[in-house]
Amino acid sequence: MILSQLSRHRGRALALAAGILVAATSFTLLTSTVTTSQARTTDTVRKNARSAYDVLVRPRGSQTAIERADGLVEANFLSGIFGGITLGQYGAIKDMPGVQIAAPVANLGYLMVQGTMKIDVSDFLDSKAPAQILRIKPTLTAGLGTYRAADQYVYLTRNPIRPPTKLPDALFPGMVQEHVGTKTYYVCWYYNSNKTDLHIQHADDGGYEPLQPNFIREDRREESPFDPDMNAWLTCRSGHDKATAEFPVTYPVLLSAVDPTAENQLVGLGRAITQGRMLTDRDKPVWNRKEGWSDKPYWKVPVVLNDRSLTAGTVHATVERLDTGNPLALPEKLGSTAAHDFVNGLRGTPVGHISADLAEAFPDSTDQIRSDSYWTVGPVDYDRTDHGLAPRARADQSPELWRTNSDGQFIEMVPEENTGIQFRKVTSHPGTACWGTQTCGHQDSGRTPIPYLTPVGRYDATKLPGFSSLTQVPLETYRSPQVTGADAAARAALHDRPLAPDRNLGGYLAAPPTMLTTIDSISVLTKSRRLPSLQDKAPVSAIRIRVAGVTGVDAASQARVNAVAGRIRTAYPGLQVDITIGSSPAPQTIALSGVNVREYWTAKGVALRILKAVDAKSAVLFVLVLVVCGLFLAQAALASVRSRRTEIGTLRCVGWTSRDILRLVLGELAVIGLAAGTAGALLAYLLGSLLGLSDAAAKAALVLPVALLLALTAGAVPAWRATRLRPIDAIRPPVTTGGRAAPVRSVLGLAARNLLRVPGRTLLGAAGLALGVAAFTVLLALTLAFRGEVAGSLLGNAVVAQARTADYLSVALSLLLGAAGAVDVLVLSQRERAADLAVLRATGWTTRELARLTVHEGILLALLGGLTGALAGLAAVLAIGSGVLQGHLLTVGGAALLATLAAVALVSAALAFPIRAHSRIAPAHLLAAD
Repeated sequence: MILSQLSRHRGRALALAAGILVAATSFTLLTSTVTTSQARTTDTVRKNARSAYDVLVRPRGSQTAIERADGLVEANFLSGIFGGITLGQYGAIKDMPGVQIAAPVANLGYLMVQGTMKIDVSDFLDSKAPAQILRIKPTLTAGLGTYRAADQYVYLTRNPIRPPTKLPDALFPGMVQEHVGTKTYYVCWYYNSNKTDLHIQHADDGGYEPLQPNFIREDRREESPFDPDMNAWLTCRSGHDKATAEFPVTYPVLLSAVDPTAENQLVGLGRAITQGRMLTDRDKPVWNRKEGWSDKPYWKVPVVLNDRSLTAGTVHATVERLDTGNPLALPEKLGSTAAHDFVNGLRGTPVGHISADLAEAFPDSTDQIRSDSYWTVGPVDYDRTDHGLAPRARADQSPELWRTNSDGQFIEMVPEENTGIQFRKVTSHPGTACWGTQTCGHQDSGRTPIPYLTPVGRYDATKLPGFSSLTQVPLETYRSPQVTGADAAARAALHDRPLAPDRNLGGYLAAPPTMLTTIDSISVLTKSRRLPSLQDKAPVSAIRIRVAGVTGVDAASQARVNAVAGRIRTAYPGLQVDITIGSSPAPQTIALSGVNVREYWTAKGVALRILKAVDAKSAVLFVLVLVVCGLFLAQAALASVRSRRTEIGTLRCVGWTSRDILRLVLGELAVIGLAAGTAGALLAYLLGSLLGLSDAAAKAALVLPVALLLALTAGAVPAWRATRLRPIDAIRPPVTTGGRAAPVRSVLGLAARNLLRVPGRTLLGAAGLALGVAAFTVLLALTLAFRGEVAGSLLGNAVVAQARTADYLSVALSLLLGAAGAVDVLVLSQRERAADLAVLRATGWTTRELARLTVHEGILLALLGGLTGALAGLAAVLAIGSGVLQGHLLTVGGAALLATLAAVALVSAALAFPIRAHSRIAPAHLLAAD
């Protein structure tokens, strides 16, 4: 009987089978896609959830209001912290239960390291001249600024030039003599070291004579260190057609103290050593009794120095050949106290252009470095603007910052960038004036002498192993800030290159530590400052902690990290404790000097938020897809039973029981479900392979049982309703109770009247579409909320990109299945009303008028269902939580309206088939059948 019924009603059976096939296959593939997406997301998060450390400890007051409000850690914030945690606190934290590694960083200050820039100017020489001078007029581009740098000079002569035999060139660079016959001239010393035309006064007769070359510094206390002429330099060489300009370049180098063992365990610093060796726990300050040139003892502090300067700048220069007059007279003029004014006053003719990278002058090897003065800088303060965060500018840098306390002189070669915009407070820490004793007296009583820093090795920070690019905390001690252009104008201003730190101590970007020493060396350095500071008592700037037993972001690992952070907060409530496990770089727009740049700050707890959000979203997707698919089939089955009303009533008349009818309906649905499930399994396997789902065969095998289950579940209610039909229903179709008559004056009015005449049928047709639009609205809102919850960081953006396919499929399927269910009900409804249409046709209605009536009914029904679904979807979202729609109300509402319009178009197009079919049937046939 079942097979006979299916064979006799092949069209109806095939339509229902197609619905089951689409629903079962879509449900299986979509839930598999959601599950696979969830698994991939979880796997991505777990693989990238841990950075170098799990807990960050900072001094009191180091967290800014923006960090606190947005759950962020400022990029490169360590550069603005110079002390605040005592060594006692560090020792206690290191010994706390659960702490595997506690790696301190104690920023001490920026020292000035001298390098030499070498620029080949051989192409611009006059090969015929016995002596000549070239002027190099450079412009420095660094960061977003351009600075006029000091003029540099090259003197080339064919006479021999050698250093004086009595003075070592290592101590007095540039002090060379040109030999002309029997005479010698200090051709470079007077320009480089006696710019003020200084003379010596005789004590006996009050006369003056030119200052002779010696190691005594020229008195320039009345001049500004920002005067470019202070940094002008003359290179003197002997030769014919080869010449190189060599002038000193100063680099600010941040000196920080670390625990070598902890640092190596935390970031693998020992694997980045390129020369010499790594610092060890045995490296301590040594009171050196006597060494080389010094006949007095001094402190010697071990350090390792980066191979790179970590600051960037480019020099573009015009080269001029100077009109010197008689070239044979140059040695005498350059060897006199008037050398400075003579060279600067020469007229020049441009002969070419040159460029050089400022970083190339960073010294390859460094001898001992005397720490006469060092400088500390403060943090950057921000204001919120419409364009992002805007750093607050400060007053121009004071030249007094560059004056030493020993003799009141300015240091030489102050970097030009310090005349630029200031965003940080710069503080000078001059060293003491005592020498040769472990404890100073007089004005520096109780302090210690200035130590010398002795490099024991060099390292290359780019060789560090590193961590996941999705979760690395930008605080890493050795990584320069990552800043890029935020828009096309900014990228053009930066020439499509990242913005790098320059040599401006008060600038926005600060270079990370470039020179490292040991924790044991801190006191020797801080107590050698003339004025005590916070660093004397609390020198540590931050402590990075790795917690024992942490393997990811599972519950046990979270508990271990929280326990360690809680112990630190309890012991030292004044310290700032941040849990950094599961953090990820989060781009922030910075409005910097009229240019919008993107800087990666650190968003805390990203991994945990993602895992919670993806679990909640996946559960909602699964439930909604299941409901949409189930109700779609229930509508199709219910419409199918309604279309067989007469047939079922006839069977009841000939003696079929309610149980027989139930078995017949469910049996038909089971056979259709099995057939559709078999075809769907093959289709699911092909689609799963194309979509790249893992275990496509296993997931495709689930289609068959899912199809059978969906068919029986969806058909349960229609089958039960079929058993409720009475035998009399076979010969007496249902009629509605007549109401008050009202005139109808348009096709649209008649369409509305028809919908109101049979409200049950109307609501059934609108229900499917309402469900689809409501599900579409809810899914879209949850998808946008999920992205808003996890996006904004590198890890969150990666997760959103991974989940995008499953989200779009879920949203699209919910709408398509709902619309398909509504179309199915409308088509069957048109079949039920075939006699009504025939009566209208017999009374003179044309085919076009009947088509308009049908289309108007479909449009009104679709609008009813779509708008109801949109309102129901928005209400459901608000019931879930008002925060879900925050910032997305217009987007979700507009999308719901567009979905309604799309459903109207779909329904209108689908109604073309029954309209075409009914137009081919003669009214007499329909009325006779009725």
